[in-house]
Amino acid sequence: MSTYLVSCCLRPPSAGAEMPKAASAASSSSLAPPPDTKRVGRRDFVLRSSEIATLAAIFHFSGSKPSYLGVQKSPPSLALCPATNNCVSTSEEISDSNHYAPPWNYNPKDGRSGKPITKEEAMKELIEVVTKTKPDNFTPRIVEKKDDYIRVEYESPIFGFVDDVEFWFPPGNKTMVQYRSASRSGFIDFNANKKRVKELRLALEKKGWASESNF
Repeated sequence: MSTYLVSCCLRPPSAGAEMPKAASAASSSSLAPPPDTKRVGRRDFVLRSSEIATLAAIFHFSGSKPSYLGVQKSPPSLALCPATNNCVSTSEEISDSNHYAPPWNYNPKDGRSGKPITKEEAMKELIEVVTKTKPDNFTPRIVEKKDDYIRVEYESPIFGFVDDVEFWFPPGNKTMVQYRSASRSGFIDFNANKKRVKELRLALEKKGWASESNF
């Protein structure tokens, strides 16, 4: 989920000035030093972000699917998160509290109430939870499904922003599920991705799943 902030600043007139506000603003503008063309200032950056938000209000702003989604080859894992604070991934280092999320186990050591389930059964349970759980009223849509991988697009009720959520069942005897949840646009998400992952986990725990650690 993308959130944009609009910031502006007017330089105050010098003491004792009695010119009209419009003239004062024009005078201040003419006396201002030329902008540094070598880099975009922090204020310009915020203002440009607000322009994108305005376009989002006019158009359906879903963004493009990132090219790096899917299971990475070396080493086999889901992608890491960008430096922005709008993503969580089980592939991150556990020391990265901003981006790390613990994997899930569909046959935890403490055991399920019934017999252990297969990977195929676990995938069915996951799909059921994904389609029924809608944190912040985001609409989930399963857009890719393989024997060991699921990708879901979550669309926001306002502007149509899209978050990409991936689930991967690694090969081997472990009954683990890796996942990644990330916003396509913006720089912060106010913990929307963490909240989504938590609500999914809580729903899965009712079916017998468990998280490898608290999150």
